Amino acid sequence: MANALVNVQIIPKTSNGEDTIPLVDAAIAVIEASGVKYQVNPLETTMEGDLDTLFFVIEKMNQRMVELGSISVISQVKVYYKPDGASMDVLTEKYR
Repeated sequence: MANALVNVQIIPKTSNGEDTIPLVDAAIAVIEASGVKYQVNPLETTMEGDLDTLFFVIEKMNQRMVELGSISVISQVKVYYKPDGASMDVLTEKYR
């Protein structure tokens, strides 16, 4: 059972001001490849899983940005941790 929700907004910086949307798409591909449950939102992506796994995914996202030529990366992260279980669906069910 997942014990955390993590929102991440990744902001890669390019050396010549290139469009960063392809880099953000690559970061989302890292999340998808990880197998964790996630939801893309307009300004950030929410992941659901074990906290250590989610932080590992964020590390891989940052590494991927550098591999693709980013000279620096800002990752804004929000964490909801609940040891007995955290769920995107449960937290938002009353709004659906």
